[in-house]
Amino acid sequence: MSDADMDLETARRELEGLRSELEETNRGVLALYAELEAQADQLRQATELKSRFLAYMSHEFRTPIGSIRSIARLLLDRVDGPLTEEQEKQVKFIQQNAVEFAEMVDDLLDLAKVEAGRVEISPAWFEMVDLFSALRGMFKPVLTNPDVNLVFEEPHGDLPRLYTDDRKLSQILRNFISNALKFTQKGEVRITTELVGDDKIRFRVSDTGIGIAPGFHRSIFEDYSQVDSPLQKRLKGTGLGLSLSKRLAELLGGHVELSSELGKGSVFSVTIPLEVVATKQQ
Repeated sequence: MSDADMDLETARRELEGLRSELEETNRGVLALYAELEAQADQLRQATELKSRFLAYMSHEFRTPIGSIRSIARLLLDRVDGPLTEEQEKQVKFIQQNAVEFAEMVDDLLDLAKVEAGRVEISPAWFEMVDLFSALRGMFKPVLTNPDVNLVFEEPHGDLPRLYTDDRKLSQILRNFISNALKFTQKGEVRITTELVGDDKIRFRVSDTGIGIAPGFHRSIFEDYSQVDSPLQKRLKGTGLGLSLSKRLAELLGGHVELSSELGKGSVFSVTIPLEVVATKQQ
């Protein structure tokens, strides 16, 4: 066999070896894809089961919570007779805890709907003045700290009407405002608006509260995330409100942001299009 034939045979063997290695690699890749697909399917099933469980439990909790709130209201209305000062204090404590529990259940149910893809956008035209008026009336009864002012800056005259889902936008702002009031012991919580370019609007909820350290900024909008602080430990919550707000903002075609410094207050904002396209969540 000539040298040329030997070189050719060597090259052929090397090519066969490479082909064999490539086929083995391809089989490995296909097996990996199959495994990943199986794991993804298991993850989808687990997510669906979790969402169904959350929705079921949320519905089951609503009836007893509603009963507790109704009984507390009847007692405070003196339907069954007068209350002593201490009894009234205890009943108000029960009522307040029932309200907080109801809010937790609502957050869980809303999160389950979002994760299950059962949330639809129902846009309509509305004025921001009407939105602020409704929010102002909603928070007036719960603003019990005389050292904190809740300020809604009137929208400027050049701000147009919005075409979006006002209920979901209101829910985002309610979560922001509730958190701000919860963690602000003195000063103010201020709600403002501004145009962003020609087709978007930004709502800001700023406070003079405890602030949030930079280390928590990235995780604050994740499920069940809570800031580790003495004040946080004394307050109840699921840590779902901000996560839910982030997802609702995305459904409206927008996004949420946070600007905060420990001890110097926080600014939570949501930016959405002036006109949203009504689509069902995928």
